[in-house]
This record gives sequence, C-alpha cells and structure tokens, in this order.
Amino acid sequence: MSGRDDVLSRAKEERRLFERILSVLPGFKGYKEKELRRESDRLVRDHLYRRLREGENLLKEFFQRLSDRRAYGVLEEVDRLVMIFDRVKARIDHASYGYSGFFDVLKVDEKDLEEMLSFDERLIKAVEEVFEETKALREVDVEKVGDIRRHLEAIRSSLKELEETFNQRKEKILGVK
Repeated sequence: MSGRDDVLSRAKEERRLFERILSVLPGFKGYKEKELRRESDRLVRDHLYRRLREGENLLKEFFQRLSDRRAYGVLEEVDRLVMIFDRVKARIDHASYGYSGFFDVLKVDEKDLEEMLSFDERLIKAVEEVFEETKALREVDVEKVGDIRRHLEAIRSSLKELEETFNQRKEKILGVK
C-alpha cells in the first residue's frame, strides 16, 4: 500500500458508526468528505513533523559527537543544517490546517484530489529520505570530513526538495497555481 493510500484509509477508519449513519443524510456526506480531507492533511503534516524532529535529533547527536572529538572542521555546517531542519519543521508545523481553497469545497475534482495525494506521497518519500540519510550520517567516521560533507549535502538537498514540494502543495491548496 502506498503512503497516500495509507493516509486516506487511516483517516476513513477513524469514522465512527454514528458518522457513517449520518453520512447518508443529504449534504452531510460532502461535509464529512471535506473533514476527512482536512484530517488527512493533518495526519500527513504530523508525520512529516515527527520524522523531521527525529532526524534533527539524530543530527544534534552527531553534532555533539563531533564536538566531543574536537572535529571542528564541519561543526558550523552541521549547525547550519540544524537551522534548516528547524525552519522546515516550523513551516510544516505552523501552516494552517486545510481551511481554505481546496478544503472549503464540498465536492473536489478527482484530478485535484489525485494531485494532492501525489504531493502527499512525494512529501512522505522525501521526509523518509531525509531521515534515512541523517541516520546514515551517524555511521560516518568523524575524522572523514569529506564523507561527512557528502552526507550533509545529501541531507540538505533532500530537505530542499521536501520544502519545495511542501510549498507547491500549499500553493495548490490555496489555489495559487
């Protein structure tokens, strides 16, 4: 099952019996679908935030290891990367949950929904890449500055891709593009 299918199915599973009964009432089904889209948005963003926080914590542990070993050559680069993690996390955490544009419409065009699910899938994939690359950094010998820099660049590149995809998704939700 892909990431986007998992998010949708998880949101749908959270509906209670009462909600399923009410979903047959006129107008309520569209309202409920809108709420499910909002819930899916929240679930995706919560997942992204959690994984970024975990990756950032791994990076901070690596920073401490570098500091303990007095490997000062890359400390500043690691510190800048921690700041990028903070910025991306904050942007994801503080973005308002889908209460405009895409989420206000009772009936969403299937093409638009598919596009949103594609964004979500790309975001989930990107955040997992960031996490795995950060995890791999822990295994690098602190004396091998070249290897450390290659890993830092891979993490930075993945974070940039994640942030760009999140911005595109936000523009789609707000109806900018």
